[in-house]
Amino acid sequence: MKASKLLIISLVVLSLLSACSAQDSETGSSVQASSGEAAAVPSTVRMAVTVDPDGLDPHMSASASTFQVTSSIYETLVTVDEKGVIIPSLADSWSIADDGMSVTFHLRPDARFSNGRVCDASAVVSSFERLLSESVRSGDYSSIESVTALDESTVEFTFSTLNVVALSLFAYPWSAVVDTSAADSLRTAPVGTGPYMLSSWVPQQNLVLVRNPYYTLPCSIDSVEFVMIPDMTSQVTALRNGQIDIIQITGDLVGQFENNSAYTVYAMAGNGLQLMAMNTARPGLDDLRVRQAINYAVDKDALIEAVWWGYGEEIGSHFPVVLSEYADMNGKYPYDPQRAAELLEEAGYGPGELQLDMYLPRSYQEYVNAGQVIAAQLESAGIDVNIQIVEWAAWLSDVYNGRNYDLTVVGHTGRLDAYSLLARYDSSAAENYFNYSNPEMDALLEEYNSEVDEAARTELAHRMQEILAEDVPALYIQDPIQIFVTDSALQGFATFPINIYKFSEMSFAS
Repeated sequence: MKASKLLIISLVVLSLLSACSAQDSETGSSVQASSGEAAAVPSTVRMAVTVDPDGLDPHMSASASTFQVTSSIYETLVTVDEKGVIIPSLADSWSIADDGMSVTFHLRPDARFSNGRVCDASAVVSSFERLLSESVRSGDYSSIESVTALDESTVEFTFSTLNVVALSLFAYPWSAVVDTSAADSLRTAPVGTGPYMLSSWVPQQNLVLVRNPYYTLPCSIDSVEFVMIPDMTSQVTALRNGQIDIIQITGDLVGQFENNSAYTVYAMAGNGLQLMAMNTARPGLDDLRVRQAINYAVDKDALIEAVWWGYGEEIGSHFPVVLSEYADMNGKYPYDPQRAAELLEEAGYGPGELQLDMYLPRSYQEYVNAGQVIAAQLESAGIDVNIQIVEWAAWLSDVYNGRNYDLTVVGHTGRLDAYSLLARYDSSAAENYFNYSNPEMDALLEEYNSEVDEAARTELAHRMQEILAEDVPALYIQDPIQIFVTDSALQGFATFPINIYKFSEMSFAS
């Protein structure tokens, strides 16, 4: 991405105050003080969102919109910092057995649910028993063999098979610890140990969280309001009118807020990636030279500029730039239409002789736009592309699961470890909709998942990224840039490589 297009705002880590000050409950704006008095600092953060959560039970949801809310209501045993490094949360410490077959968590001694019940080891065991048996993501935890309360504040997890990245499982927001005594009503009446609890929820209007009275860690924000505003233009207006403190925007709107001291713009690479997948089992695409030609034929700079207004971090493999194991694989296939034509000729295809069907999901306009730009560039290189725009359900059934396609443009959410990201490239993986097969890749994935040394795993991750950059079962486009605009008085805003916000770490300048 061009440096001139990206405004990176350095985040200042502030010491958080435990006392919460007065606020204007209607607007959250500073209250006018009488003569000789200091103006009160607002303690309500208002964030615009485009859709409602699909419920507030983290075990029963796969929706990012849910986790962005529930991550403030519940806690996970561990969480992550902005770089994806595991840090304490409900557990203030942990230890992993030398053989990697168990992990023991030591719980924060003062943790209570928002209904006053103590969150001890037995409560954690009960929550994970529910997660393992009823969760929509229970398969993610298939390696867990047992969960045991060793004493009131200590929980041990043992694994049936070695999972060297198991610790990250406990950081995702769907692994939150819930009060199972309230399990039947968690969807609309959540009970967790997080800094906030539900105050009200009017679907399609707003959802309000207030301080959990039993949460004892520092926090200077009293309440959080999620305001449902589907239209981005309306969100911008609400921010300008002082009705909202945080919005997320697209790159074309950044110019409205740059160089304006009333606002702070945050432009940050997210934990995700966007690509054009190739079905390597299809005629033509089963030839490495053709896949290489496609990569040479696409001008990524022009693509990112045209579709995302220049806001994107180019990638050369299936790995987001925000994770510590990222290896820079850009530059292997610079834009070179002449080299693309040469490779196509070597593969036996003259101009217009290679015809490919590109399926694009109608629900995601940015992928439709990207596919159209890519198709035009491929056609300039002599590849005939037939675009088919399909409904999302059809894309899932026919393209992703049925593997009935040549090309498709889509995005993938990131995970916290290389294995979870790259396991889809195992030749036998159900998620391997590329139909990609490489014995070395299969062996490296197996080795990674049994290697307990972190430095050695990083080397394996780098080699796997290199293989994908060489074999190019996809045109790897970018790690998308997330752009947020906040009221300049709001401090401590940050993004994380999982779908969470940490409102308890924010504050308003006095």
